[in-house]
Amino acid sequence: IMFANAAPSNRLSMAFLRVLLALAALAGVSDAFVAPAVRARAPLSSRLQMQASRESVLIIGGTRFAGAYLWRELKNRGHDVTLYNRGRTLPKIIPGESDAEFEARCRGTKCIVGDRTDPEQLRSLIDPSAYTYVYDMNGRERTDTAPLADLFNSPRSALKSFVYMSSAGVYKKSQEMPHFEVDEVDPKSRHKGKLETEAYLRSLGPSFNWCSIRPTYICGPQNYNPVEQYFFERVDAGRPVIIPSHGEHLTGLGHVQDLAVAMANVIGREQRTNQQVYNIQNTGAISFNGVARAAAKAAGRDPEQLKLVHFDPKAVKFPEGAKAFPMRPQHFFTNVDKARRDLDWEPQYNSAEAILADSYVNDFLAKKAASKLKNDFTCDDIVIQGARPPAGVY
Repeated sequence: IMFANAAPSNRLSMAFLRVLLALAALAGVSDAFVAPAVRARAPLSSRLQMQASRESVLIIGGTRFAGAYLWRELKNRGHDVTLYNRGRTLPKIIPGESDAEFEARCRGTKCIVGDRTDPEQLRSLIDPSAYTYVYDMNGRERTDTAPLADLFNSPRSALKSFVYMSSAGVYKKSQEMPHFEVDEVDPKSRHKGKLETEAYLRSLGPSFNWCSIRPTYICGPQNYNPVEQYFFERVDAGRPVIIPSHGEHLTGLGHVQDLAVAMANVIGREQRTNQQVYNIQNTGAISFNGVARAAAKAAGRDPEQLKLVHFDPKAVKFPEGAKAFPMRPQHFFTNVDKARRDLDWEPQYNSAEAILADSYVNDFLAKKAASKLKNDFTCDDIVIQGARPPAGVY
């Protein structure tokens, strides 16, 4: 499927796109058409960025959360964008984006439907001479990314930089914080596939230009990880917020639009970013207790009246597969000075309050109005009924 620049028989008209999106919304696939109560602030535009030439960009993924924000950011900067994905997730309008802007973004974008795990499909559907930048947004294992990188590591390739979405979860737990890009990594972490992918990209040698982005907890409207929603659901229901340990573990949050700007800023800076990794979040850190209170403030509640219930995660047994809290119970935040310097980047949502306020107004309220909240408090009730608070600072 191509949104534009396709033969007439293959062109996806905007009228047809509207029909698909409407059907998806009726089926519960998309919640994009619930109008937010307040418009999100407009994204940082290319007018504030270093001027770069018009580039041909390939995004692997591109229709979910960070990929969608990156797609919009690149189109706003005037680049030609092609998405490569399985065609299972329909594009959504992003808060702050008008209907006309959304339609223009879709109209001016190619979409190639294919399976990234099939090397033969990659070779038959992607021309490495046609793209100057590649953004791999959803590779989890080395085997996901290696065939794509190999395709662009050839004499026919026009590649200027291959940008890989990694994770700050690769760092080894440490008593000295924040994490810097040179810190020890954990080969046994659940993100070990990301580490192995970075190692593979590095093994391709100095002539293959690549960089890796390591975000912490990325938040914002359309987040499919229930980070903010966990806190908002409990605040909205007037329930206590259960938090592991003493609640004073510090964590790093970032806004998805800031992530998109940082990733887009690789364009034109590949001489700086070649074979580098970059942490991405805002410039601070906040405790779990602080996140809960910031969520209450975003929802218009008195943070001081919010009840927090702490529990020892090792002493409470939850149902198999249940996740009692959406963040790891440890200090987890990074230093982002390297990204600020090399990418000429500054986070615009530079506090937990700013991040959560946007998520509440432009995501949570829409989900609530559309009856799309989980409101599963099974683990909460187990803690509240039986747990004893651990020793520590409150």
